[in-house]
Amino acid sequence: MIELAVFDMAGTTIDDHGIVYLALQDAVEETGATVATAHLQEWMGADKVSAISALMELGGEAPTEERVAAAFARFREILAVRYTATPPVALPGVEAAISALRGRGIKVALTTGFDDAVAYPLLESLGWGIGAGVGSTVDAVVTTSDVVQGRPAPFMIHRAMEKTGIHNVRNVLAAGDTAVDVQAGYNAGGISVGVLTGKLTHEQLTAHPHDYILAGVVDIPALAQTRPPA
Repeated sequence: MIELAVFDMAGTTIDDHGIVYLALQDAVEETGATVATAHLQEWMGADKVSAISALMELGGEAPTEERVAAAFARFREILAVRYTATPPVALPGVEAAISALRGRGIKVALTTGFDDAVAYPLLESLGWGIGAGVGSTVDAVVTTSDVVQGRPAPFMIHRAMEKTGIHNVRNVLAAGDTAVDVQAGYNAGGISVGVLTGKLTHEQLTAHPHDYILAGVVDIPALAQTRPPA
């Protein structure tokens, strides 16, 4: 049985209007690098410092520590301005889906390629509480600040297990809208689900090892109910 559902944030549970893509592209292009769409999609969902470093190199610029740090600072500035102008919202049906899962005793955690300084204000703006108490939306949140390496490494999923007290990774479902989300779910050893609420197509997601491709998080309560015990 599924004991824990781990969901990505932007593009999976939260509609940020594609702003994180644009902010990342703008910050990297300000360094002089050229950002190809395919490269941007490849690195979405990864921790943003790693993504900036990789995209700079792919775009013809040297990703020195100082330049990457400056580009990351610009990414956060651009993101904050655009989020203020166009606030993120929950994707349709996601809050009800999370509530349905938790109502059946399945814990729900969020993971993200953002660090604490970006992730927690974003969740606060949505009014999403964290913890087991009344009024909370999810049981735990794991950001890149919590782990030594972000996706596609499985560490955020395993950290979510630690935070929620889940021991068997085979009973953990991880869902996300990017290639590295699907890869991280597979690498973690649990149930890897790609969702089509982001920028990638069904064909692009199925190119990576996975268990299911679904229209969105709204379909996961039904999957969790029908999937046989491990």
